[in-house]
Amino acid sequence: MNITVTGASGFIGTRLMERLATRGHSVHGLARKPPTGRAKQFAFSTWDVMNGAPPVEAFEKTVAVVHLAGEPIAQRWTVEAKRRIRKSRSEGTRNLVSRIEATGKQVRTLVSASAIGYYGSRGEDLLTEASLPGTGFLTDICVEWERAAQQASAAGVRVVTIRSGIVLGREGGALRQMLTPFRLGVGGRLGDGQQWMSWIHADDLVELIRFAVEEPLLSGPVNGTTPNPVRNADFTRALAKALHRPAFLPVPVLALKLLYGEMADVLTSSQRVLPHAAVAAGFRFQYPFIEDAFEAIFG
Repeated sequence: MNITVTGASGFIGTRLMERLATRGHSVHGLARKPPTGRAKQFAFSTWDVMNGAPPVEAFEKTVAVVHLAGEPIAQRWTVEAKRRIRKSRSEGTRNLVSRIEATGKQVRTLVSASAIGYYGSRGEDLLTEASLPGTGFLTDICVEWERAAQQASAAGVRVVTIRSGIVLGREGGALRQMLTPFRLGVGGRLGDGQQWMSWIHADDLVELIRFAVEEPLLSGPVNGTTPNPVRNADFTRALAKALHRPAFLPVPVLALKLLYGEMADVLTSSQRVLPHAAVAAGFRFQYPFIEDAFEAIFG
């Protein structure tokens, strides 16, 4: 099928384009900047999510859209940064949906990114797709983001929102930012380390998105996390072991707040999320355990 992918030159977008191509799909990417490296093999158009609807040529014969574009969350949350984060997701997704609606009945599926920030920090609670949203800036963003994507359903489009957890991969995501202190032997748990971390290997996330595109019975929110969340202390121990480094220096919460400001709350939040919808639909994780994921990444 013909598939259009936004955020196509990013960490997940690049991997997804290649995976979809191996399945025999024709893929057209949308990104703010021209791609580099292997991504050059695909058709690309330029699109800034905050500057109107994407170009018409990117939707020629498109029957499925994957929406990954948005301002990065992992940055200090200044007033301006929070404005960009909110606008890129709510307004950007509405801009995309307006283009999908303009194609008539041509586009049949929209798989849109979201995040487990939807649930807020919930301590020991087990969270599934049926759980209510939490509170806070990221929760508000995710609720608006998903609501904007769901508007496409009024045009008969099947909408899936992937609430991804912490994405692990060597080339990008949260892990890339963690590697330097751990390789220097100064990594460690955040705060008391008892908060739950819900994570997913990048290859599993790509495969879950591919599954959502191809599985016609799947719709609504889908948690993009493995069935085995871990406590932060266990996560950091497993990472240190994979890198053959110690992990005995805890990072004080105050230090995180000085470094990241309000965004530090995300790093210390506790989210014990289970992928009920994906498992019920028959999806199988290649890396269900944190040790397997780190072994695959670091070999």
